[in-house]
Amino acid sequence: MKLLSFRVNDKNKYGLATADGVIDLQALFPQYDSLLEFIPHLHLLDNLPPSAKQTNYFFDEIAFLPVITEPKKIICAGVNYRDKNVACNEKPSNPVLFIRFADSQTSHLAPLLKPELSNEFDYEGEMALVIGRGGRNIPEQEALHHVAGYSCYMDGSVRDWQHTWFTGGKNWPATGGFGPWLVTADDIPDPQNLNITTRLNGRTVQQDNTGSMVHSIAELIAYISTFSPLSPGDVILTGTPGGIGKKRTPPLFMRPGDRVEVEIEQIGCLINTVCSDAAVSR
Repeated sequence: MKLLSFRVNDKNKYGLATADGVIDLQALFPQYDSLLEFIPHLHLLDNLPPSAKQTNYFFDEIAFLPVITEPKKIICAGVNYRDKNVACNEKPSNPVLFIRFADSQTSHLAPLLKPELSNEFDYEGEMALVIGRGGRNIPEQEALHHVAGYSCYMDGSVRDWQHTWFTGGKNWPATGGFGPWLVTADDIPDPQNLNITTRLNGRTVQQDNTGSMVHSIAELIAYISTFSPLSPGDVILTGTPGGIGKKRTPPLFMRPGDRVEVEIEQIGCLINTVCSDAAVSR
């Protein structure tokens, strides 16, 4: 199943994406105000009557929202793909982690905002996961059972504000694209064997497989839940493959007017255009 958050008629809603459009789940389950609230109750979708499976909106009638609009946590893994150009990569004992704030996110088909104060706005295509069942000290062998589903993420990085820390380069408004939807875990038999591709203006700039992660999804969940209890709706970003703009010669950064896509096998394709944040009223 493909779950999404969207806006229609000036109201935020959540729904089920089909080939034809969107089923309004909020109309069926009004007791839950958002996809974040509905995540622990996905089992309710198992017994939807045929009459409830009618498309309510076409895609051109809605505006996508970030899959989880107000997650309590967005925890991101850095340097989490093996470098194909290095013969032997020694595995770090622990993941490199940093935090994104919920208000740094934007949605599928919405603009990514390049800060006017930056000349180094970089792309990082990633797979995101959303926690479905919370817990602390989650064993690695049980970790995937705590995942609600998977999505695409453009973890835009303001490199010239990443000094000795990540936070300043990761939390500018509308620099993190999240979408278009969440594919539930039951539809992804092996999340560690998915091709992931980032394209900038149609040019492939990152291409790898999630099997190249240094620390697997299960390892990330187990490690993070050791120090921070995880809750339904929490988001974990699993890292970006090689090919980022900062490491290229010459460097390649995103500019206003660019189009960036993150496509992950079995999940979908997140598309954003780049605009200057100076064009947004303050």
